[in-house]
Order: sequence, then C-alpha cells, then structure tokens
Amino acid sequence: MLFGGETQRELDVQLRRIYVLYAAGFALLILVLALCEVLGMARNWIGYVFLLVTVSLYAGIGIVCRTSDSVEYYVAGRRVPAFYNGMATAADWMSVASFIGVAGTLYLTGYGGLAYVMGWTGGYVLVGLLLAPYLRKFGQYTLPDFLGARYGGNLPRLAGVACAFLCSFTYLVAQIYGVGIITTRMTGISFELGIFVALGGMLVCSFLGGMRAVTWTQVGQFIILIIGYLVPVIWLSLKVAGGPVPQWSAGPVMQQVIHTEERLRDDPKEVAVRRLWQARADQMDARLRSLPQSWVTEKVILRDRLAALMAADAPSVEIRSVERELAAYPADPEQARLAWFQARNEYQARAQPPVPSAQPYPGATPVERADLRNNFLALMLCLMMGTAGLPHVLMRSYTTPSVGAARRSVAWSLLFILLLYLMAPALAVLIKQVIYSTLVGSRYTDLPDWVHAWSAVSPGLLDVTDVNGDGLVQLDEISMGADMMVLAAPEIGGLPYVVSGLVAAGGLAAALSTADGLLLTLSNSLSHDMWYRVVSPRMAANRRVLVSKVLLLAVAFAAAWVAARKPADILFMVSAAFSFAASSFFPVLVMGIFWKRANKWGATLGMATGLLVTFSYMAHTHPWLRELVFGIDRTQPVTLWWGIQPIAAGVFGAPAAFLAIVLFSLLTPPPDGATRALVDYVRNPSSAPVDAAAAPGADRA
Repeated sequence: MLFGGETQRELDVQLRRIYVLYAAGFALLILVLALCEVLGMARNWIGYVFLLVTVSLYAGIGIVCRTSDSVEYYVAGRRVPAFYNGMATAADWMSVASFIGVAGTLYLTGYGGLAYVMGWTGGYVLVGLLLAPYLRKFGQYTLPDFLGARYGGNLPRLAGVACAFLCSFTYLVAQIYGVGIITTRMTGISFELGIFVALGGMLVCSFLGGMRAVTWTQVGQFIILIIGYLVPVIWLSLKVAGGPVPQWSAGPVMQQVIHTEERLRDDPKEVAVRRLWQARADQMDARLRSLPQSWVTEKVILRDRLAALMAADAPSVEIRSVERELAAYPADPEQARLAWFQARNEYQARAQPPVPSAQPYPGATPVERADLRNNFLALMLCLMMGTAGLPHVLMRSYTTPSVGAARRSVAWSLLFILLLYLMAPALAVLIKQVIYSTLVGSRYTDLPDWVHAWSAVSPGLLDVTDVNGDGLVQLDEISMGADMMVLAAPEIGGLPYVVSGLVAAGGLAAALSTADGLLLTLSNSLSHDMWYRVVSPRMAANRRVLVSKVLLLAVAFAAAWVAARKPADILFMVSAAFSFAASSFFPVLVMGIFWKRANKWGATLGMATGLLVTFSYMAHTHPWLRELVFGIDRTQPVTLWWGIQPIAAGVFGAPAAFLAIVLFSLLTPPPDGATRALVDYVRNPSSAPVDAAAAPGADRA
C-alpha cells in the first residue's frame, strides 16, 4: 500500500522516486503550456489547465492515501522522514499571505518589512529549541492532548481547544479568501465559484486521508509553490540584471534604485504631484470638520455640476463620470464621515515622498524613530512567539518517527522557508527597478496592458491617476497594493503569460496547503479533544475518525461561507491569530515543559490572561475592532502603549500570560508526582519508551 506498509528505508527510496517524477512531470506541463501559448492558446485556458491539473493532483493524492486508521489519520503513522516532514511543514507554514505578501511589503516599506522575514523565520528557531523535540517525545495527537496530560484534567484541555479554534479559524478564512482571489485571476470565474472549486480538492485530500494524505499532498504543494516562486525571480534577474542569482544581481540593481529614488524625491514634477495629493487630503479634512452640513453641500454641488454638463451638451464621458460619482455618494453623514476619513488617509499617504528602499526610518524625528524601532522589535518578537505557538505548525512535530527526526525536521523546514524568503527582497528590488525604468515617465496613452488589467480587478491593488493632467506618469501618481506584487511580477517584467499562471498555481498551492493543515487542526481539536476526551471517552477509534471527518466538513463549509461574504479587515484578523497564539499557546507550552511547578490553574488562567490582555489592547487601538466592540467612531484618534501598533498586541499578552502562570501556580497546590514524572520523561532525551503512550500520565484525561 502506498506510504503504508514499507520499512523506513523502503519508504525513503519510494518517496524519492515518486517526487522526482512528480517534479519532472510538473516541469513538463510548464513547457507544454509555454509551447501552447506560442501557438496561440488563450490565456484563460492556460489558467484553467493550471487550476484543474494541480487541484486534481492534490485530490488524487488524497484518494490514494485514504485511511480510517486513527494513528494514520491523526499523525500520518508517525513515520514521515525529517526531510519530507520539513517540506510539508514549510508548505503548511507558507500561507497565501506569506507567498504573495512578503515581497510586496518589502517593496512598499523597504527596511521595515524585514520584521516579517526575521520574525517568521526566527519563530522556527524557537520551535526547534523549545518545543518540537519535547512534543514529539510526549507523542499523542494534538496540543490540547499535551495540555490535558501535562496539567491534568479537562479544564486546560478545553482551554486549549478554545485557543486552537480562535487562532485557526480566522487564519483558515483568510486562506480560503485568498484561494477565491487567485482562482478568479487564473481563470476569470466568479469569486464564489473559485472558492468552492478549490475547496473541493482540499476536502478530498483532508477528508479521506487526514494527516497522512495532507502530509504527502503538502510535499507536492511545496514543490509547486517553490517552483512558482523561483522561476519568475530567476527569469527577472536574468532579464533585468543579466545574472541568474537574484541575490547577487539585486546588489547593483539596488544602487540604481537608490539613485533613482534620490532623484525622484526632489524632482519638481513629483513635488508638485505630492502637493496636489495633500490639497485633496486637506479638502477631505475640511469636509470632515464641517459635517453634517458638508454632506448636504457636496451633494448639491455634484447635482448642479451634472445639470450644467447636461445643459451644455458636454461629452458623454464627463457626464457618466459625474453620474457615477453621484451614485457612489455616501447615503448619510455617518457613511460620509467614514468614506472621507479613509480618503483623507489615502491622500495623505500618497502625498508622502517615496520610502527609501535601504534607509531605516527615513525622515523621522528622534521620537518617531524610537516608536518605529519599538514597533519593528515588537512585531518581530510577536511573530516569533506566534509562529512557535501556531497549532497547525506544532502538530507536525507528532508525525516524525523520533525525537531526533523532529529536531531535524524543523531545521529542514527553516531551510525550505528561507528558499522563498531570501528571494523576496531580491524580487522587490527587481520589480521596483522595472517600475522606475518602464512605467515612471511613460505616457498615459501608452500604459502597458497589465496596468489596465490589475486596475480593473481593484483600485486597492493598483491605481494610476494623472493628478496634474500632464499626460505623463509620475511615481507619486502610482499606488500599488502589496498583494499584487508577486502575482503581477511576470506581467510587470514582460514574461510570458504561462509564468503568470505558474505563479498563480504556486499561490494556490500555498493557500491550499495551509488551509489543509488548519482544517485538520480544527476538526481534530473538536472531535478528539472535546468530543472523545470530554463528552464520550469510550468512543471507538474508527468512530472518532468518522466524527472528525464530519466536523471537518462542517468547519470547511463554515469557513467558506464566511470567506464568500468577503469580511472586512481580513488581514488584521490573520495578524491577530499570531498575537493570540503568542499570548496563549507559547507561554503555556514553554512553562509546561521547563517548569514543573506550573499547574492546571496557572495554565488555564495564564492563557485566559494572555488572551484578555491581547484582545483588550486590539479592541482599544484598532479602529475597525474598536468600532465593532465598543461602537466608537473609527475616525477618532487612538492612544497606543509606547507607540506599539495593534498588529503586535501579543507582545503585551505573552508576558502577562507568563506572569499569570507563575503567580496562579504558586498560589495553588503543586502538580502531583505523576505529572512531575511526565515532565521528567519529556525533558530527558535518554528516557524510554519513545512512544508517549507508555509515559506516566500521557493518556490521562
């Protein structure tokens, strides 16, 4: 049986043969599609082929690896080699936000974007040193399993289930939302249909085979996503800089970019454009100050302008433009307040000079520099702890054959993740050079096709506006969203469309791989840790797997339904997942492994304290969440602690959780002897047996 009854050595040989053929077959598909494009194949059909072939591949692996065995379903039989578990973990980790967002963030923020790269990769150092080997030594299936055994009782187990659901569900919604965007861009089908087409392939994989099918699918998805990322970067490096090593080529290109930025910062036309944007921002500010009267006045002005144009028999383009503006006018003063507030902030941002790519905190005062530095360090630390506390990442520690393999698996994961992250800065520099050399200074009548295509998708992704009316594109007239950079990179660089399809397939693989891991984490927490451990402890193993599959379906369709509603501030909710994981799972797992005195009251109240502090800070400082929770107008100013933005709220919650665990553990009775023996067993590398099923207290509810 495939990936089933072989010895470990036979499994290694079989895996090597299968995945070499898999990679070669995918490379052949790219070459065939490239030839078809040359012969005149329609772009939409290239997208259809990439979508159908890749989703069919993932579904096929799920069918081949189907199982009802509980150990295979929950932890892939604990026999995944470190190398392949590292690939699966890397795919599980590199979500669609990571795949398409890192290079775009570096493009827009320069030095400041490095906090994401350092935080996310640094988190795997914490996983390898503090968590993965010990969790594998413990064994079992889930993180709440560890909490229930280590801290004794159902209270910390149920707290773990609640935290796993909180961290994972919003993250899952974001992945499915990303799937909808990518499939729509690949094929032109509707957003909702794109969600459910990809969801079908994902469900076939995780529903039929659980962790076993998800693991081998994620290995295949990693191969596709890394090919989809490396090919355009290397090709752009050859085309822009003449060298095949992007990191090497990016050095001289960076010097050109810095020189261009210095010239554009003081260019008279660029300065004039920035003044026009500031004038628009001042106009919006004046409207905000004179509400509600300005809402009535501006509407009357629009109606009078439309009447004057129609009376003068003006060109239909001008009339339709004013009609659209009038149709989109806010329905009431409150909507006007929100719309004008957002417009003012956007205009103020566009009135700023371009951010220097290699200069930290440009133009900041000493106080502003201190706040920016604090935010950089806080975000990096929060992402490190959040990465080390994400349940779907830590679950992969249970699938390796030994403790040593778990440690090696983390090292391989970090290497595979670095393959992408080390390319992201080079990609950002190369794209910036192409924009500066081909788009800036060109005529609006000669704009390339990719500008019109991406502008039509959403003005938030790309907006090029001739503010000064000179018919030429200035840098400050270009607004680009971070999420389009990677997906549009082949078109920006003038590469064949098949490369765009390849990048979209890579982004789809990143989204589906993370969604598979999150789905399994959610369904296993609900079925194994709540239903089986608490509600029905005598449930048979095959029935537990059946319940997990039913709950997996329910969670998947619930997340798809939420994603199809296109919820607001989805990116903020994703970042909130890292803060929640940093302030709940990371402290309680570290203390559970390294401090014997920690008990169930300290663990439960510590997790609650960390989450309460984190959520409270977010609710009081993030405009959208503050409006949702307290009904406070999001246009009102907020007060930050030490200038820390709400995206890094976990930096306050995690210390509060550590402190609460210590305080409440010391105020309540210590753990019993069996629990202390379990800690000794987990921490002692030479103790036997390896399988935690025989460890003291490992199976206690």
